[in-house]
Amino acid sequence: MSSTINSGPRRWYVIAAPYLWLLLFFLVPFFIVFKLSLSDTAISIPPYTPTFSWQGISEFFSKLDFDNYTFIFSDPLYINAYWSSLQIAAVSTFLTLLIAYPIAYGMARAPKSWQPTLMMLVILPFWTSFLIRIYAWIGILKKEGLLNLFLMNWGIINEPLSILNTTTAVYIGIVYSYLPFMILPLYASLEKISPALLEAAEDLGSRPWKAFWQVTFPLSLPGVYAGCLLVFIPAVGEFVIPDLLGGSQTLMIGKTLWSEFFNNRDWPLASAVAVVLLLVLVIPIVLFQRQQQMEREAGR
Repeated sequence: MSSTINSGPRRWYVIAAPYLWLLLFFLVPFFIVFKLSLSDTAISIPPYTPTFSWQGISEFFSKLDFDNYTFIFSDPLYINAYWSSLQIAAVSTFLTLLIAYPIAYGMARAPKSWQPTLMMLVILPFWTSFLIRIYAWIGILKKEGLLNLFLMNWGIINEPLSILNTTTAVYIGIVYSYLPFMILPLYASLEKISPALLEAAEDLGSRPWKAFWQVTFPLSLPGVYAGCLLVFIPAVGEFVIPDLLGGSQTLMIGKTLWSEFFNNRDWPLASAVAVVLLLVLVIPIVLFQRQQQMEREAGR
């Protein structure tokens, strides 16, 4: 009886810990940014004038000012930046999935003694600074870089390719940087699939590719969904990669957000851009949770 009584508060402590973390490091900063997005721009320090305070519910609703949000949806610059970011993130996620799936499949089918080593090789890039790795790609992709030098020495091209400061370079940087985030959840799903299921499918007359599409791939979909979310969501708001590899011609919402904060010093408008971006990214998370719930209900 006493152990049951004591386990009750402990269970609540365990449950409350992640919610407390979410409250302190997500909800509180979000409401601060949201409050800032409803302020007016001013030439001062800080560069904004609050239009309301948190005191008084009537005052709160009477002084709400959504001019910054109206401006965002009326200016083609921000609409194009959102659309371009979603497009680049979606294509990058698809390319990452195409590359990561065979790697994760090979890791899952490798001998058990090899799998820890293969796992270490996947996470090995994290031992180096993210910024250094992106700068390394500048040396690889520029006209006099290693890639053009290799292609020209082998006679594949006659003149250097212009890859740096293009959208192609952004795709390369995102796929390279977020590839481990796709491989790890895929490997976790594929490693759980018993080889006996494929053997049973082949015994029933299915060819290897048909067995893969009918057995392996459907069972690995949780890893596919998780990996796509882990790549797509940070790729939408990416700033470092498009700034260093994409140049001034690459339009993404992360660069626009940085420009509003530090160049234009329009903190209220930048906060509104950040809030809209967050709301856009909530959509795939909600869809993923709904899909997971449907799978759990179907499995009962």
